[in-house]
Amino acid sequence: MKVQNRKKAAVWFTVILLACLVVMTIGVIKTERYNRKRHHKTFSGPALFAQGSTEHTGISVQAVPRSSTWEKVFDTEKEGQTENSYQAYTYDFTIANHTKDEVSDFSFRLTFSRQVYLASAWNGALEIHQHTEDAEIVDTLPDLRTFVPEEHTLDTVTVDGESFVSMQAGDYLIYIPSSAMSAREMPIGPHEGTTPGIILYTALGESIEDSSLEMEFTFHRLLTQEPLFWITVAGFMVWLAALLIYLITSAQIRQYQERHERDNEIINESIETFTGFIDAKDPYTNGHSKRVAIYTKQIAKELGFTGEELERIYYMALLHDCGKIGVPDNILGKPGRLTAEELRSSNPTQSGAVIF
Repeated sequence: MKVQNRKKAAVWFTVILLACLVVMTIGVIKTERYNRKRHHKTFSGPALFAQGSTEHTGISVQAVPRSSTWEKVFDTEKEGQTENSYQAYTYDFTIANHTKDEVSDFSFRLTFSRQVYLASAWNGALEIHQHTEDAEIVDTLPDLRTFVPEEHTLDTVTVDGESFVSMQAGDYLIYIPSSAMSAREMPIGPHEGTTPGIILYTALGESIEDSSLEMEFTFHRLLTQEPLFWITVAGFMVWLAALLIYLITSAQIRQYQERHERDNEIINESIETFTGFIDAKDPYTNGHSKRVAIYTKQIAKELGFTGEELERIYYMALLHDCGKIGVPDNILGKPGRLTAEELRSSNPTQSGAVIF
């Protein structure tokens, strides 16, 4: 029974530990999948160009134009215009992370709804998509501030010695953030943000506030932020505490059992020595007490007695003839009938013998 109990305990502790490992594995898999998932979000109109941020959850983007008095004449048709027709705007695209997770990577696609001319951008690169009648032109500008038109296939215009990238309605750019330490655009820490910027020219009286921006980003969540991680930690701590308690308790029980067995051995040896004296008083019944005790214990076991109760029955059976100690040898071994005086002297209650 003791071996079976230890086996059951070992099985239970193993099952619980495996359950903790399974929960931890699920937490790791969930975290890895979450970190690999690409998230998409679209901003346009007031949600993108409002002066005050309207969203404070997840990822938000706010494009705030700075006031500008820069104006230029964009006479692309060579009509001899002399009056300024386009005005410059500097747009700061503030990307805010309102989560507890780190934004490990992001990019955004800005699709224009009207004709604009790109002048400059910072800190990342721009992937330009221009549509023509025959195809789509795609080119990447690592730094628009050092743009050299002759090194690219893009549609550009030059005004006052300055080159601009022409973007028609439907054309778009993809902003690729910089990971350089000087830019510090990636990663975006929890509850932090970054602000890339673009300078562009629109026709006087117009803006890009009817354009749309599509954000694509990836989160990096630490395993310690996954609830299943802390559930596993709590479960493991409970498991460890239960294991320690079980080991300590088992050791104490084992020590108690060892002491109990040693005590039983001493008691058994003492009683058997005593019963040896009893049997020595009457050689005719030598070994009788031992045999009676063995048979009695076996019968009691069949009747359902166990443990210390069974041991006490065994000891009582060993001592059932202890009264012989107080009976004189001449009476105990007399072959004939006892006299009245001998009966009185052999009565344990009168001779002072102890009755068990």
